[in-house]
Amino acid sequence: MEQPVGGSTGDLVRYRIETAQSDLLSANILLKEGAYRGANNRAYYAVYHAISAVHALDGKSYKRHKDTLANFNKDYIKTEVFPKTFGRRIARVEEIRHASDYDDFYIATKEKAEEQILTAKELIEQIETFCLNRLKDRKESNNNEI
Repeated sequence: MEQPVGGSTGDLVRYRIETAQSDLLSANILLKEGAYRGANNRAYYAVYHAISAVHALDGKSYKRHKDTLANFNKDYIKTEVFPKTFGRRIARVEEIRHASDYDDFYIATKEKAEEQILTAKELIEQIETFCLNRLKDRKESNNNEI
């Protein structure tokens, strides 16, 4: 399992959430500066790192972004651990990021960047709550076994 050197699963989960929050901060700074393509990119990475935090809870890590997102959709959206609406919103964030990064004539707008940032913010909040609750439950379960 992928972990920081000497770190626990909880350390990895918290690190990925912090990375997601840092990416979200960067997205907001870029938005404020009118760099909408960059804001879209950072909003996507905020979502990606938050989703990776959830996978870390299960000891899973994927080399390809496509697999990270697909398995989150399969394990957490389709099973309604997270709202199905987030599945569509995550797909949209990925689509907009791809267009922003690779389509030569894509015009990134302030409105689209704001939408991507809002999705990232809401997803990070829900994932952080979910992850911290799962870590707390594990800790309590382990303490009861001792």
